Amino acid sequence: MKIRSSLLSIALVLAVITAPNSAAVASTLSMSLRQTPSSSELLITLYGSLKPNKSGTVIKIQVDTNGSWSTTRFNTKVSKVGTWKVTALATALEAKVRYRAVAVVGNKSIYSPIRAIEIKQQPEISNVDPALFIDLLGPGGRIHGADISRWQHPNDKAIDFTKMYAAGVRFVFIKASDTRDSADQLSVKYAAMDHNAAQAAGIFTGFYHYAVLPDVTDPEDIKRDALAQAQKVVWRLAAMGGYGEKDLPYALDLENKCVRLSTSGACQKYATRSAVTLWATTFLASVKEKTGRTPIVYSYANFLEGSMVRSTELAQYPLWLAQYAIDPANPINQPGLKAGGCYVHSWTGANCDSQWTVWQYTSCGIADKYGVPGARLDLNIFRGTPYAFLDLAKGSWAPTLLDLMPLQEASTIAVLDQSASTTNKLVTFKVSVVRPNGSPVVTGGVKLVFDKTTVPDPEPIQTILRETSGVWTLAIKGVPAGTFVGKVLYQDVSGTHADSTFPVTFTVAQGPTPTPKPTPSPTATKKPTTDGCKGQIKN
Repeated sequence: MKIRSSLLSIALVLAVITAPNSAAVASTLSMSLRQTPSSSELLITLYGSLKPNKSGTVIKIQVDTNGSWSTTRFNTKVSKVGTWKVTALATALEAKVRYRAVAVVGNKSIYSPIRAIEIKQQPEISNVDPALFIDLLGPGGRIHGADISRWQHPNDKAIDFTKMYAAGVRFVFIKASDTRDSADQLSVKYAAMDHNAAQAAGIFTGFYHYAVLPDVTDPEDIKRDALAQAQKVVWRLAAMGGYGEKDLPYALDLENKCVRLSTSGACQKYATRSAVTLWATTFLASVKEKTGRTPIVYSYANFLEGSMVRSTELAQYPLWLAQYAIDPANPINQPGLKAGGCYVHSWTGANCDSQWTVWQYTSCGIADKYGVPGARLDLNIFRGTPYAFLDLAKGSWAPTLLDLMPLQEASTIAVLDQSASTTNKLVTFKVSVVRPNGSPVVTGGVKLVFDKTTVPDPEPIQTILRETSGVWTLAIKGVPAGTFVGKVLYQDVSGTHADSTFPVTFTVAQGPTPTPKPTPSPTATKKPTTDGCKGQIKN
């Protein structure tokens, strides 16, 4: 018989036992098992990953019946990001069961560790309202949430989401994508790790994308970049399996309008208010259209007022507002208010209040309290009722083949401009790379590869400056005098787009030799200590 999830307390005992030796040493299959809190029926979630990733591989769940392993009817496939998940209803009131997962890779069976679960019957409460499972355990009697990224995984340590749930957190936003390729690769690594684990513990999840704006001024170029970054988000979401019943809408992290950095790291150029607004509205509309869910905007009041133009179009998107150092437990406190005057932006209400949906009230949550490695954790509260929260999470989007990130899609590279003069100046190439439909590539980067016969020694230093999606300026410092042959190579480490090359030849004349400056003796200076959590809520 089915048991209802109105069983509010089910005692679980999880054990890890050594699995049978895998026939394929090169591949490993992990599996975790959790009871997932639910308002309708008791759910058991089994999830894990296959390394190295072989997306599409079938995962089957086996059960130990009286000492003999048999295959159950539950199976799934490895996702594009290497994870898998099976959710099943518990059908026994008193049982102790052992499970394992199995995959066939290269005609060899790969087994996960064995997991055991013990279910004990508890008093039944019928007709439970789903909203009752969205506990109001945050400050001020609000729904409590967190947001995480790679910084919550020091030394690759895992987050204990069961502990996070027990501490009262009911939603978590996970960084899943980034404009910058290096940061993006780390984002997908940890998003894949955290998504299934958080939901298995009963926590609603949302993803967010950190945006870096393009260094262009033409409105059409701004739109092209926004659409390319929106495409990355759709591909990433599709690789995670799309939206399910415990998924909140994707959020756009828009808090930085610097589009050009100096070699020292200082900002040399900022996007205009109209450029930021055009980029944001284009990005958000594209994500909404392709996924059928209204995305969320994360930012802070100063940025919304000083870096964007007021827009009724922007106001349709839920606002996730950051403001620290005021206590959300105080009922008269709210984010987005000036000490005097009024922040004027797209989400400003008639009484100068900000129409926020989620409030990030501290970056200094006590991480260990919530099962997070490290010292600090961003904490949030949801503004509305449990019913409003469930409304935000309503809807689903299942990706089709067209939504999935392509594999080794053809790319075309072109050098739009190049400059080479003397040894004391940079050699530069302006490079464009497009997809077969003429739109810019979404990921990847470029570099100069010298022909073996003309490789300088020592090898020059190369710097890539991103202008917009698919357009870079490649600057090479330290090229000696001479004529050089080589190619500009486009590569995409994610494997989305195929490599492409463009042949180049250039000549560098001898320039003036700089007079070496004496190196001053280093003097030890004591850096002032700062407390990044001063004045913040340490919850």
